[in-house]
Amino acid sequence: MSSSTTISPELESAAKAARERLDAHAVEIVQRHFHESTGCPYWLEKKRELNFDPLSEVKCFDDIKKFPLFEDDALRGGPVRRWVMQDMQDRPTYVFETGGTTGVPKSRVVVDDFRIDYELFSDTLPDEHFPRGSNWLMFGPSGPRRLRLAVEHLCQYRGGICFCIDLDPRWVVKLIKKGWMEHLEEYKKHCVDQAITVLTAGHDIECLFTTPKLLESLAAGLEDRGSSIQDAGIKGIFSGGTEFTPQWTRFAVEELLGGPVEEGGVYMTPTYGNTLMGLACSKPVTAAEGYKISYYAPQPRAATEVVNPDDPTEVVAYGETGRVKLTTLTHEFFVPGFLERDEGEREPPFEKYPWDGVSGVRPFSQIQGGTTVGVY
Repeated sequence: MSSSTTISPELESAAKAARERLDAHAVEIVQRHFHESTGCPYWLEKKRELNFDPLSEVKCFDDIKKFPLFEDDALRGGPVRRWVMQDMQDRPTYVFETGGTTGVPKSRVVVDDFRIDYELFSDTLPDEHFPRGSNWLMFGPSGPRRLRLAVEHLCQYRGGICFCIDLDPRWVVKLIKKGWMEHLEEYKKHCVDQAITVLTAGHDIECLFTTPKLLESLAAGLEDRGSSIQDAGIKGIFSGGTEFTPQWTRFAVEELLGGPVEEGGVYMTPTYGNTLMGLACSKPVTAAEGYKISYYAPQPRAATEVVNPDDPTEVVAYGETGRVKLTTLTHEFFVPGFLERDEGEREPPFEKYPWDGVSGVRPFSQIQGGTTVGVY
């Protein structure tokens, strides 16, 4: 810890134990991905290009820095089966698009990970706001994107039935690039109309996944009909994305959700995630802390570090700004050090998640100009 960051002996002990778990898990996962009997064709082939032996020289999490940074362009194009583990070749397998809405899609194959990630996330949701057995609405990108099946599994895992709408983000990006803003507004209205039709059809939907932009549009659409998010029966909202800022969160609480939860408003939990990482949960967001949002990766299945953009092996000090670096360590997918398109501030561990976090997540400033932010 830096001299300006002090934590209790209890938290320091928990953080040490979490680091030991991460070290052991990293070794186990590298052994699995680079052993001839279990590893996927991609990593077994890459192993021959490395200047070290992962099976004997990765003895802790930090040893993963021996790998070159992961370039996610490796996920573009096929054959997609090169990513399937040897001992999972006969399992039913999904493919999800990730990381962008133009060009040849980047694809991640998945057997069980999306279910495991969202079952772990389910354990963090308060039952009073996400009642067990309640139905959900998935109001976000559909089609070949992980969110569609993942939110549906989350709902089913909690005993409910999930309703979904059609939303194609690739079409949204095309409309933006062509400058067809009138068409864009009509398409957004089309998506909102679908959501409102389902919400007002008597299906007892109490939980919602959506994004900040779509939540605003949904609230406006309901208001036009003399209703609100609260009136529609929603008790809990799971949301995410770089649009989630302290300013927006304050606006949402005060204008869209009927006030703070303790005063009867709708509960909302921010998350930061993607198809490569899973879901990073947030520390409770409070007015007392200025609606600051701090995310913590689902260690040990994934770990994020806030690093010096000019030297990604160097972690910045607590409170300092850096680029987000992701390492994914699951039994079916391995990513050794991927530089996300995001930056933020490094946060110290806290009681529920005793490892480093990241706050103020936003598009990485050095590439921000080339990023198209769509409707969601």
